[in-house]
Amino acid sequence: MASRDIPSHGTLITPESVFGKARGMVFPRIVLVGHGVLDDLAVTCRTFGFVEQGVVITGPRTAELAGNRATEILKADGFSVSTIIAREATENEVARVEAEAHERDARFLVGVGGGSKIDITKVVAARLHVPFVSLPTSAAHDGISSPRASLHGAQSRTSIEGAVPIGVIADTQLIVQAPFRLLASGCADVISNVTAVLDWRLAVRLRGEEYSSTAATLSEYAAQEIMDRAESIKPNLEESVWIAIRPILVAGIAMSVAGSSRPCSGSEHLFSHALDRISERPSLHGEQCGVGAIMMMYLHGGDWRSLKTALLTIGAPTTARELGVTNEEVVRALMMAHSIRPERYTILGDNGLTREAAERLALTTGVVEA
Repeated sequence: MASRDIPSHGTLITPESVFGKARGMVFPRIVLVGHGVLDDLAVTCRTFGFVEQGVVITGPRTAELAGNRATEILKADGFSVSTIIAREATENEVARVEAEAHERDARFLVGVGGGSKIDITKVVAARLHVPFVSLPTSAAHDGISSPRASLHGAQSRTSIEGAVPIGVIADTQLIVQAPFRLLASGCADVISNVTAVLDWRLAVRLRGEEYSSTAATLSEYAAQEIMDRAESIKPNLEESVWIAIRPILVAGIAMSVAGSSRPCSGSEHLFSHALDRISERPSLHGEQCGVGAIMMMYLHGGDWRSLKTALLTIGAPTTARELGVTNEEVVRALMMAHSIRPERYTILGDNGLTREAAERLALTTGVVEA
């Protein structure tokens, strides 16, 4: 990863090379991380050989922060670019944005914003078979570089396949302006990789599931990097964004290497998805995954206390109270979690936890109070 310099490439990247048959092994060709790298958007798009017609997808707030600037930079370089303002990441909104982008004959997309706007962009890119660049304005989870997208339904949140960004431009000057809670959530999401990989290996042993040692290593590296440098990740420090964003990006790339979300999504994510369905006021995805990882690490017989300490050091929640959910919602989510994706085997097994086991687990790890 470079701070400002774009790596040299022998050939231009085309949409055909991005959306080839082996999509599971596709990952971003260029990743720029650093202060002011938004200014490199146009030259990056030229490096990829994009034709002039493009669309910037952003949100009402992120348009003012960076979306409008992205459009201006591209226009100044000769691109014919328009902007689509997207709202909440729902299937209906994806369909609307897809129709507008199609009408404008978009040959490439740039997703500018937090997780939801980039999620919309990656799904639209996949459906239109055009490449896209991810330009995050916050880093609340690892989706800024992954092929997975989270869409809100009438009663639940679903994870679906999207396109892998051909490039990621993570401007630390922009991301540090977002509430620190979002960055802490992104760190918690990556820390939770440790239990996801343990679940994956368990599924390999007991179910003969396909496994990628490369993807697992990348995922574990990202989690360990965050945990090792937790004390350096603090509010209002651009250096903290620099430290955190790289492992967050690596985690997303691990999913591209695996061709699935397995290296970064296990029982802790099932707990989070269950909490989304049960709680009246669910918290941020990464925050819930972090709390879930504490409990799932206990079930694996691992060092859950060190994981909890890292989350506390960063300032991420470790209890139901800090998540803003009730003890009962945590217990019910633990009991439901195994049924969210029954095809995905985890430490929760096929039958899940009894109420007694769920209550004991949450109490023992301090997630709920007696």
